[in-house]
Amino acid sequence: MTGVTVAVLIVGLFVAGLGTMVFLRSALDASLDSQVEQLSNVDVWSATFDAKTENGTTTFTAKSKAPGVNYSVAIYDARGKQLATAVPDGSDQPVFPESFPTQETAVRGTDAFSLDGTDGSGFRASVSTFVVPGSTALYTQLVALPTTTGDKILATYLGIYSVLAMLTIILGAVGTRWLVTLAFRSLGQVESTAMSIAAGDFSQRLTDIEPEHTEVGRLKLAINAMLGRVDAALGARDATVRQMRRFIGDASHELRTPLVTVRGYAELYRMGAISSDEDIAQAMERIEKEAIRMGVMVEDLLALTRLDERREEVELVAVHLRPIAYDAALDVRAVSSRVVRVVDSTRDNSTRSHAPAAPTPAPPGPGAKRRSGSGGLTGARSLLRRRPRGSTGPIEPLPPEALAPVAPEPPVGLEPIVLGDENRIRQVVTNLLANARRYTPDDSPIELGVGLDEAARIGWIDVIDHGPGIPDQIKHQIFQRFWRADNSRTRETGGSGLGLAIVASIVEALHGTVEVLDTPGGGATFRIAFPLAEDAARAAQLSIETQPIDRLDLPGIE
Repeated sequence: MTGVTVAVLIVGLFVAGLGTMVFLRSALDASLDSQVEQLSNVDVWSATFDAKTENGTTTFTAKSKAPGVNYSVAIYDARGKQLATAVPDGSDQPVFPESFPTQETAVRGTDAFSLDGTDGSGFRASVSTFVVPGSTALYTQLVALPTTTGDKILATYLGIYSVLAMLTIILGAVGTRWLVTLAFRSLGQVESTAMSIAAGDFSQRLTDIEPEHTEVGRLKLAINAMLGRVDAALGARDATVRQMRRFIGDASHELRTPLVTVRGYAELYRMGAISSDEDIAQAMERIEKEAIRMGVMVEDLLALTRLDERREEVELVAVHLRPIAYDAALDVRAVSSRVVRVVDSTRDNSTRSHAPAAPTPAPPGPGAKRRSGSGGLTGARSLLRRRPRGSTGPIEPLPPEALAPVAPEPPVGLEPIVLGDENRIRQVVTNLLANARRYTPDDSPIELGVGLDEAARIGWIDVIDHGPGIPDQIKHQIFQRFWRADNSRTRETGGSGLGLAIVASIVEALHGTVEVLDTPGGGATFRIAFPLAEDAARAAQLSIETQPIDRLDLPGIE
């Protein structure tokens, strides 16, 4: 940069000096021409020569030149014959024309013209006619001035300009070098950081940030942003590679156990160790169970793969969360004796009344059906009694504390209608409920919360348990595939570690969020949230306000 700047400075000074010299020369020549023309218009000959006329013939004798006079004069008669010349002492002499007739003088006029000097110097000359007193003859006087004065001025200018130009170039080079070094001194850190990055250290950052209005400052900010993204991308890649390796290892380990079991029973059968019908039936049962477990695991893996690759286009429609929560609660009550509560924050809970337990109605007949969707509460009374698992005795009534009749409640705000896929949301809620049932005691209640945030424009379903809870340090890991908080527990109680991974993938595919919160008093709360379907939610709200709904009493469900 310094070399380019100095080169440009040299070219600029050269062009400026050359142009100035040309203009100065023209100005000096114009001034000299003006002087010689003025001299030609006056009787210079009378101050230079003594004229004497005899018998009609005039002779001219040169006088002594006054000090400081530097012009030369030549006299010609009418025919152009040179009669006399006068030049300054000790100076160059012009080469006067041998003949200069008056006719040529009349044609040329007083315009200046050039004459050569005896030593190669130049002169500017002008001519005019005059008449000697006492004579009628016409004569020509030629006045010449030397150009040496202008040449000296040009030489002096050239010398002074050359010295100043050299000083300017030197000072410009030094100043440019200093300014460049001062302006780009921080680029040394960029260079060292780039070398460190080239060596493989992507954690380097530029610390001495310049003001953003400077090029170097913007460069450093851009480099830091680029390094942050590169470092994050590399970290994500490394994490993905580690997760993939762990995933492959865990999947191989999970599939190896049932395969070993199946292979063991097959080898025992082939070797004749299993011969009786009872042993064969038992072996076939074990093989079938292991095959079913492998099939479930493979289906989960295929589901995760499809969700990762987005093979299936998900059509987002308006989905009401309240029926999903109540249907999921009914499903849990159908397979367990837990107390299940639905906490609907979108309704005014202050109007809820808990009446005494009503008489238990008879179970429905075999033709009874349960309706799904927004009206999925029919058939709920069939759950007032349930037969304990494995029991052949009469149906035992549920305890009174499991019954919570609910009075109609007026709506408050918007309805929890979100954009999503109903089947997938039900699958997510089912997986979370299975997870809550698996890791909490049998007598621990489970709650499903329904709510919405009008400011954030989201609706959610909470699956709330009151078990041991989830430590904060592992909350970000539980949605990883094949991850377990306790690797020592058996597969019968611990599952394959894919349920929450499927939950996270489905929620992400539906453009929602899933998070784990701490339940007040102990336990874990899984919240899945989705964007509100604005128009559908407002239309449903208007319909509900004009036509109040009639809710059935749900056994064990609030």
